[in-house]
This record gives sequence, structure tokens and C-alpha cells, in this order.
Amino acid sequence: MKTEKLIVLGTGNAMVTECYNTCFAIKSGKEYFMVDAGGGNGILRQLKKASINPAHIHHLFITHGHTDHVLGVVWLIRQIASMMLDQKYKGTLKIYCHDELIKTVVTICDLTLQKKLTALFGSRILLIPVQDGQTEKILDYYITFFDIHSTKLKQFGFTTMLKNTKKLTCLGDEPFNPICKRYVLDTDWLLSEAFCLYSERDIFDPYKKHHSTVREACELAEEMKIANLVLWHTEEKNLQNRKKRYKAEGKKYFKGKIYVPDDLDIIKLK
Repeated sequence: MKTEKLIVLGTGNAMVTECYNTCFAIKSGKEYFMVDAGGGNGILRQLKKASINPAHIHHLFITHGHTDHVLGVVWLIRQIASMMLDQKYKGTLKIYCHDELIKTVVTICDLTLQKKLTALFGSRILLIPVQDGQTEKILDYYITFFDIHSTKLKQFGFTTMLKNTKKLTCLGDEPFNPICKRYVLDTDWLLSEAFCLYSERDIFDPYKKHHSTVREACELAEEMKIANLVLWHTEEKNLQNRKKRYKAEGKKYFKGKIYVPDDLDIIKLK
């Protein structure tokens, strides 16, 4: 059995310019389960650099409606819909998100895309509403979506069991809410935002933005006995040394393995 791969398409927060907004894909065989798409047509560049053919993206999950997560979806829909019309894409594109976000996606697409593309909604581009605790079969996985109980905007995360029986959980881009504890327990791979270093919290004001720091993400992972912690959705002021600096602070609070990926890194989920 081949090890599944986490392909990191972007690692930055909403306002970054030196890296792309946080989004990723899990590769299973030739297919991809994609999560968010960043804030613009840069997603097309990231997919190209990652050697991901959109023809193999049939499942997309949008966590929430902030610009740095949803606007890239419009560009992905545009490309895939065009491929469908050109007979270069087989089957359907299924987009999973909460019901309020479906309205947002449809509205933006209706305002910005050609009608021949949006005409594919409902037939080959399917918008599937998800509710707290809902499980969907996606590729070879049973994905359980959950409401993260955001303090800003309705947002969902997800949890799933990998083929190697390791549990992977995505917390979205806000601090952990104890209400979601049952989804995080027994997780082997935790995907968590970490806006900045705790030592630089006075510089970046993460709490005003409803974000956490490396310290808090690592303290949570230690409390929950997580084995592998992926930190992203960060500031970008020192990208060259981000990995080294974040790991150094994180190791003070977490005994497991810390990953601080750069854009386009590939993490083997073993």
C-alpha cells in the first residue's frame, strides 16, 4: 500500500504576498481530495507547480467563506468547467461546504463567470451541503465534517481515517474549541493554524484576528497526545527562517513531531 501524501499548496494567512494562502490536497492514487483554494488565480499556478492536473480533482471541500479560502475556488471552477466543455474532464466535480457558503459560491460565480460555465451547476458541478457530524464517502475515505464553532464566520473542519489507519484532522484556521474535542481525540495527524510565534504575539496581534500562536497549537497537541502536528496559515515576515524558528518554539511545548511546511512541500502521511 502506497503512503498517502499531503500536498501543501499554500501556507500563508489572508494578506500574504510572498507565499500563497493556506490550502492543500491529499493524494490517493491518481486522484486528489482538495481543501480550499486560496484567494485568487494563483491556485492555478500552485496546481501547475505541484504537477496536479485538475482533471484528477473531483472532490473539493471549502472550510469557510473568507476571501483567502473561497476566491480561488472560482478560478478552479472556471478551469474545470472549461475542461468539461472541451471534453477534457470526466465525471463530476463535487464541492462540499456548509449551506450558507453554497449561496456565496453560486453568487460569485454567477457574477463573474460565463453562463455556459455556470450552466453546469446541478449537472456536472455539484454543490453538496454538509452539517455538523455529517460523513461522506470521498475517494477511499469516510470524511466526517464538523462545525468548529467559529467566533467570526461559520466554518467547518474535518476528520478522517487514512488507509494506514492513521487519523487525520483539519481544524480550519481558528483556535481549537473544546466543543470539538471528540473529533480531535486519538488524532495522529493534526493540521492547525499558527498565526505567529508566541514570542511575537505583540507584533502580529493573533488574538485580535481570532488566531493562535505556535505555543498554543503545540500545547493543544501535547494535551491531546497528537503524534504529528502541521503548522500553517502563518505570517510571512521571515519565510526563510520560519521553519527553524517555529519548530524551536514549538518543541518547548510539544514532544511529538512538528511540520512547518513551505508552499509546495509534500508530507508523507505515514
